[in-house]
Amino acid sequence: MTIEIKVPSPGESINEVQLSNWLVDDGSFVEKDQEIAEIDSDKATLSISAEMSGTITFKVAAGDTVAVGSVVATIVVGEGVKVTDQNKEEDASDKAVQKKPESKQKSNAETEAKSSIPKPETDGLLNLSPLARKIMENDNLSEAEMLDFFKHYRLSRKDVTFFQENKQGFQVPSVATPSKDQKSIGTDAWGGGRKEEWKKMTMLRKKLSERLVAVKNETAMLTTFNEVNMTPIIEIRNKYKEIFKTRHNIGLGFMSFFTKAVSEALHLFPQVNAQINGDEIILYNYADISIAVSGPKGLVVPVVRNAETLSLAQIEKTIKELATKARDNKLTLEEMSGGTFTITNGGVFGSMLSTPIINPPQSAILGMHNIIERPIAVNGKVEIHPMMYVALSYDHRIIDGRESVGFLVHVKEMLENPTKMLFGAKDPIEVLLDL
Repeated sequence: MTIEIKVPSPGESINEVQLSNWLVDDGSFVEKDQEIAEIDSDKATLSISAEMSGTITFKVAAGDTVAVGSVVATIVVGEGVKVTDQNKEEDASDKAVQKKPESKQKSNAETEAKSSIPKPETDGLLNLSPLARKIMENDNLSEAEMLDFFKHYRLSRKDVTFFQENKQGFQVPSVATPSKDQKSIGTDAWGGGRKEEWKKMTMLRKKLSERLVAVKNETAMLTTFNEVNMTPIIEIRNKYKEIFKTRHNIGLGFMSFFTKAVSEALHLFPQVNAQINGDEIILYNYADISIAVSGPKGLVVPVVRNAETLSLAQIEKTIKELATKARDNKLTLEEMSGGTFTITNGGVFGSMLSTPIINPPQSAILGMHNIIERPIAVNGKVEIHPMMYVALSYDHRIIDGRESVGFLVHVKEMLENPTKMLFGAKDPIEVLLDL
């Protein structure tokens, strides 16, 4: 019986995907529910699993764009030999060879002499099965002799045909080690060459580029800037980071402070947390904060749900979990959809200042940057403090200058006075006096 493996639907409005990678070999035996391929949609990377055990045959190549519901492979149920069975057969053959009496008995002196001879540099370059290696040892054959033989062996048409049929995925081991002075891209040394490399754009990168261009064309994007004195937060981290890690089993980073400050400021400036839908404005009474994460296949923005209700430890744990999934391409569509505001941190790459692009359909995004010690005026005196520039890009169609500047100022105030995060950006004394 032969079954067809079809591309599942990653979500609504997605009609085609890219088969990014086969996880098994063409013609190999696969188990039921084994992951056999990865597909990239314009939102996430998903995997396809085998519906039955059997021998798989590919219908499309890795990198091809295919329609949702199309057949990418077939499985002949029950045919083929499992890899584990092959290993057992080879192990049995190895045992049989080991039990086979040697035709020539070697004396202890010969054995010691052989072991004292250093192995040639060619050892390890041949991809030998355990059975083949055992036969070579019994017949006193070295890899150097094998390599020398095949170098002088005259190749026929049959050999060339065999190479053409099996070169897929074949890698030639490199003998020469590049010097420390060499800078290379791929296998070619940088400088002096004229080679080009053309790569097909992934579905994620393609969709990302379309969305970024659309934001520029469809929104009235503007950016306002401010700077934050990071001394109070750095002092808190230095004082409590060990206790925090022991208590919560997670490190205390800057992102949790920014996420908490943003969620409190969004409560005071709801327009920054709103979205435009046609002729209507949608206002949210919760803060779903999208955190920009650089993944292997591009930028993704998983969402921290209801950040306004979470503690710093809960925010840190959620961000770490989402970032780990992003690096492993394990994020689901649900984990990347529905955010109301985005935070991006270019400072981890050394960026000092930038104008981040809004993540549609959201209306604003906060950009964090590198922390650099700079001289600032404090109470009429010049002091050196760790400073960070922050940038708020916003859609001027829905957010006015008063809301954008006020929002960023409140974020700055809460970061420079973290106790305000506990009282909705108010001074603790004002709360105490019920002012």
